[in-house]
Amino acid sequence: MTISPGAVGVRAASGKRSQRMVAILDLVAERGTVGLSELATTLRISPATARRDLADLEAQRLLLRTHGGATSIDSRTELPVTLRDTRFQEAKRAIAAHVATLIPSGGRSAIALSGGSTTSCVANALSGHRELTIVTNSLSIASLITTFPHLSVVMTGGSLRAESLELVGIIAEHTFNAMNVETAILGADGVSVTGGVTTHNETEARTNKAMVQNSQRTIVVADGSKLGRLAFAEVAPISDIDILVTDSSADPEALAALRAAGLEIHLVEV
Repeated sequence: MTISPGAVGVRAASGKRSQRMVAILDLVAERGTVGLSELATTLRISPATARRDLADLEAQRLLLRTHGGATSIDSRTELPVTLRDTRFQEAKRAIAAHVATLIPSGGRSAIALSGGSTTSCVANALSGHRELTIVTNSLSIASLITTFPHLSVVMTGGSLRAESLELVGIIAEHTFNAMNVETAILGADGVSVTGGVTTHNETEARTNKAMVQNSQRTIVVADGSKLGRLAFAEVAPISDIDILVTDSSADPEALAALRAAGLEIHLVEV
């Protein structure tokens, strides 16, 4: 099924540096090692700006600075949520707008949202819904929901992961186990037939698994870059997922394999 997205908002100027740092990481991941002058020329920034960005990225252990440039540490390194929020924004907003149409409004229903940049877009897209309770372990999503008067939020307890701003661990799992929700909306770092829905952190995966196991329906939201990828820890096998909502940039072979496995896929055009 193909859905046309609505209008896309203008990016906030305050996010330009985060977008530039993501571009640096993409360039280093693609080439392995990048010189300072090459980086400045490619991104049209000054060498001084490039040095400052490289220093900050090294402090976050996302790359290694070398004499005159930078080199990749590991392409599987998890990006901090503040940087992930700047990637594939148009696709994430289109995915979120479609997911909002799959959630009933005004029926006193409850849904669960995992953390992540795409699920944050979903939370924002639900702003017009009424009498909807959202259960989440994400600090950023909970904070966003409080600005919408017709929505209520229930937060889990747990240990805070700085990379994702999610509460994880046994306390968070107990919260999800104590509730029954109609729909779980799950973000992912990877979606594949062989690996299922995967994420970078094992504890986060167990917490999200509890969310899935206590929902009547599970919707996975993942931009096209996540399809066919395999992250470290499995959250759920494909057989536990009811719907995948992704965008038209997804690899056709990965889409075909997931459909052959029996997964219902909603594809939004970007």
